[in-house]
Amino acid sequence: MQFKTRVFAAALSAAGSLAAGYAQAFELSSPDIAASKSIAQQFAFNGFGCTGKNISPALMWKNAPADTKSFAVMVHDPDAVTGGAGFWHWVAINLPADASGLPQGAGTPDGKALPEGSRQIATDFGTPGWGGPCPPTGDAQHRYQFTVYALKTAKLDLPANATASLAGFMVNMNSIATASFTGLYGR
Repeated sequence: MQFKTRVFAAALSAAGSLAAGYAQAFELSSPDIAASKSIAQQFAFNGFGCTGKNISPALMWKNAPADTKSFAVMVHDPDAVTGGAGFWHWVAINLPADASGLPQGAGTPDGKALPEGSRQIATDFGTPGWGGPCPPTGDAQHRYQFTVYALKTAKLDLPANATASLAGFMVNMNSIATASFTGLYGR
């Protein structure tokens, strides 16, 4: 009986050590937008017939890989009627490795509320900063995919006129982990 007890205890110990070796999943959330729920009007675009306040929502992330050197945040609407390319609503790069989120309103065009050294790339609205949801009237709710990327480089050196697609290419080439959630918006 002692032998069985020792074998069982050894097995439990090994299982505990194995479980401790697994890192918790990289996660992204927002206190302003519940995953798979509607995005509030204050975050919608103000223009092109939309009447939101164009305020960027707060984002929080945790459990990034230990070797993360910077972060990028990208928000994309895959349902936009652009011929298949979707629509980029926010692209922020060079967020420092010690960042764990962005406060509500950080996506102003001047980027002053972003951490030092961070940069925003022009969205498909043609300007940098948060460009809130503004789908065509009568469309089914569009999906807005919020993604934070943990990157293996401290800085992405992109030209001043970089497009969201070029930024997306460089972000994906340097990504070591991603975390996402989707919000919905229609009018």
